[in-house]
Amino acid sequence: MTMPVYASPEQFMRDRSEYARKGIGRGRSVVVTTYSAGVLFVAENHSPTLHKVSEIYDRIGLAAVGRYNEFENLRTAGIRLADVRGYSYDRRDVTARWLANAYAQTLGSIFSEHQKPYEVELCVAEVARSVGEPVPAPGETRLGAPGQRDQLYRISFDGSIMEETRYVVMGGVTEPVASAMEKSFRAGWDLPTALAAAVSALGAGGEGAPRKLESGQLEVAVLDRTVPERTFRRLDRDLLDQLLTPPSAEPAATPAEPTEPAESAEPVGPAEAADAAPADTAPEPGPPADEQQPDH
Repeated sequence: MTMPVYASPEQFMRDRSEYARKGIGRGRSVVVTTYSAGVLFVAENHSPTLHKVSEIYDRIGLAAVGRYNEFENLRTAGIRLADVRGYSYDRRDVTARWLANAYAQTLGSIFSEHQKPYEVELCVAEVARSVGEPVPAPGETRLGAPGQRDQLYRISFDGSIMEETRYVVMGGVTEPVASAMEKSFRAGWDLPTALAAAVSALGAGGEGAPRKLESGQLEVAVLDRTVPERTFRRLDRDLLDQLLTPPSAEPAATPAEPTEPAESAEPVGPAEAADAAPADTAPEPGPPADEQQPDH
């Protein structure tokens, strides 16, 4: 009778983590970053219908990488949970932090109790309601209140959760993508600049030389704080082409040839001015001959 193979709990968890990381690393990367008008999601995705980025609630969006069937189950469960909470209490009670905690508890239970962990990584983002009021300090949290800063939460396969303030990179080979985002990130940048930086960072991922990604290879969406209610919207291919096309440089104007300054005339006196009168100036006509009186 053979003895069963014994594995320590540490080795067991280490093997499960390695298994989940390998599954996530085989996918393509996703970048989530803040910009001046909200939150930007950029994913390398060749499928026009199998989305990695989706809307969860009014001001909340979700980005996911890994096995599609697994994060699609989590997406639909999150939508149902948010709808029930918003209906039972108030729509303002549905926040990114609350949803991220719910996802973290679910993934943590699956990782420790199920035979196979989920091969997924999630990012829950919430756009601030207003930017016209003071933003809370880094240690202060005022979820649901006007003037809050944009919220980014990264949830890993084992239920660990991290809050990010600038950007999140998930899936694939993350080191070169994160390094490129670290170099190019600027607080308060506009949408075209943020989109160009995210696309360039995604092209830096993988092996070999950096790639140039076209609009047909991208899935892009935003949480736009200028919209009053449902802030999530997708950017179609035509709009992506406009945003990714750099403005054409206007041709430089040909400098005009310098003209020689006219020679300054020397000042003349009254007598010289009288002599300088044109010679062909006719004298004023006198009275007619028949009206002239004879000399006495």
